[in-house]
Amino acid sequence: MKILITGGAGFIGSAVIRHIMNNTQDSVVNLDKLTYAGNLESLISVSDSQRYTFEQVDICNADELKRVFTEHQPDAVMHLAAESHVDRSIDGPAEFIQTNIVGTYTLLEAARTYWNGLDTERQQAFRFHHISTDEVYGDLPHPNDQEDADKHLFTETTAYQPSSPYSASKASSDHLVRAWQRTYGFPTLITNCSNNYGPYHFPEKLVPLVILNALEGKPLPIYGKGDQIRDWLYVDDHAQALYEVVTKGKIGETYNIGGHNEKKNLEVVQIICKILDELVPSSSIYESLITYVTDRPGHDRRYAIDASKIEKELGWSPQETFESGIRKTVQWYLDNQKWCQNVQDGSYQRERLGVKV
Repeated sequence: MKILITGGAGFIGSAVIRHIMNNTQDSVVNLDKLTYAGNLESLISVSDSQRYTFEQVDICNADELKRVFTEHQPDAVMHLAAESHVDRSIDGPAEFIQTNIVGTYTLLEAARTYWNGLDTERQQAFRFHHISTDEVYGDLPHPNDQEDADKHLFTETTAYQPSSPYSASKASSDHLVRAWQRTYGFPTLITNCSNNYGPYHFPEKLVPLVILNALEGKPLPIYGKGDQIRDWLYVDDHAQALYEVVTKGKIGETYNIGGHNEKKNLEVVQIICKILDELVPSSSIYESLITYVTDRPGHDRRYAIDASKIEKELGWSPQETFESGIRKTVQWYLDNQKWCQNVQDGSYQRERLGVKV
């Protein structure tokens, strides 16, 4: 099988490509615009394979998408290309609307046109897998506010209530994908995942930001009280789940993917600090660098996913606990300082984003 993966130079996309290249005989076409968060260094280990091809293309470019489909003749699409950082969406929502909504529409139309030209057998085998986020659901009751909050989880039928320009743009793209399936019979699937962490993560996100700042003795910013709760999913577990969905999932279905690891943001930072205290001892404990800053506008209080559907129907479950996955992650950043330097090209130096309101 040949899979066209959009956003394959990004954090999750590169993990998916590494998983496919290392564990299957499938071929991959990596289509990526190479924005600030895209980095081909994340794919050095597989880039020399004859089963791997890279195309530097913007998903908003219809003509280039048509060329890629015509030249490469994929059997499936895994659509991960997206602007993904909430703070950036607060500062500049236009890019999120363009890439996540207009780009998804443009890709859907290019893929549908290509699919319409396939023979019956290839049409029936074709899949368009749209990768989304649990943030489209808004937030859940927080234990501080509701006694039975832990009984509330996002399911595949939870109503959408996006809170940020980012999550609103992803919710919009989800709706487009479902509409293309219902209106045109286009064979789509959707997955909504919880917070990913792991190697090759661009350092604007919490986990790599904390690791790198701590190593340099810089403040570790905690939004508000740090009591926001997230369900944490190790990126390699997510990559495996995504491959299971694109190869075994049922057309028209949505699958929620979570790690069964609810943690407060403050707790996540404290765990990282303790690991660093052990692995890279400093003159003072890293936790002393924690600095509380003004909370993000509209910050969701809690996310938590019910992943029972994908576990029951496709047999997937996460292999990493948060404790095992975060230790692997910290060690990876310690061992790959060169990658961390290269990925920060000057346009982002771990400054606070999302405050221009």
